[in-house]
Amino acid sequence: MTTASALVNPTPSSALRGELRIDEPMGRHVSWRAGGIAHRFYKPADLADLCQFLPTLPANEELLFVGLGSNLLVRGDASGGGFDGTVILTTPVLHGLTLAAEPSIVCAGAGVASPHVAKFAAKSNLVGAEWLAGVPGTVGGALAMNAGCYGTETWEQVVDCVTIDRRGKTHTRTPEDFEVGYRHVQPHHANEWFVSARFRFTSGDGAQASARIKELLARRMASQPLDKPNAGSTFRNPPGDHAARLIEACGLKGFSIGGAQVSMKHANFIINTGEATAAEIEALIDHMQAMVRKQTGVELVREVKIVGVAA
Repeated sequence: MTTASALVNPTPSSALRGELRIDEPMGRHVSWRAGGIAHRFYKPADLADLCQFLPTLPANEELLFVGLGSNLLVRGDASGGGFDGTVILTTPVLHGLTLAAEPSIVCAGAGVASPHVAKFAAKSNLVGAEWLAGVPGTVGGALAMNAGCYGTETWEQVVDCVTIDRRGKTHTRTPEDFEVGYRHVQPHHANEWFVSARFRFTSGDGAQASARIKELLARRMASQPLDKPNAGSTFRNPPGDHAARLIEACGLKGFSIGGAQVSMKHANFIINTGEATAAEIEALIDHMQAMVRKQTGVELVREVKIVGVAA
């Protein structure tokens, strides 16, 4: 692998209109601003182009759909390792955000940032989407992990969704097609990825919803280290407790490994202080787990997804 990505033609005489890169540094595409290289990286021109692209890949090719990369770490660095598969970037193309014909339903593409859904709903005089302003990723990521905050979770409001498979075929799925739990979603149909979803909210006072969004964003700014690259919550909250409380109780606030540091502002956040590597971030995650396990007996479960191989 090389240290800089190169543009290539997807296939000879291909009708594909997207942009394919080889050996793309994933530090450009994850919110930690650190990580290894993706062997192939595709930015589709639109959904139709994505439907054409997927069948061109080898049947055993590992696929990773990435939006804002706010819950992701790719192992490796410029010298080696990384993700030996194909990354599909959803944010430039799966960005539709509209009202459905049915009352109180919002249609959102998987690449739409979750806070944009909250603001769109408020402007449409719908309430119940405000909590999405506190989710740093995209709709696709929220669906994949059942993201939640402020007492609400993604799949509580999903009417149905559209997925795409390796053949480039789309499918409409309902919540009954998934096993959904706390920060966990297991599809009954394997090898499908989210394209869009429809959410049901409630008609109400849009001005009050907008005010609530501003309040939640201010709370987030005050309690989270948003001035430094981070990936949101590192661990799930264990039953009846908070991961941040346990980490802080173990004296880990401010603890660093290289450029990776446990935030002094929120103990369940790891920040990149400048030049952190993926290996340093993962080592800090492992250390936090080990210390909490040793001192409290609680086994913290990662919320962050880690992929690829180390350098």
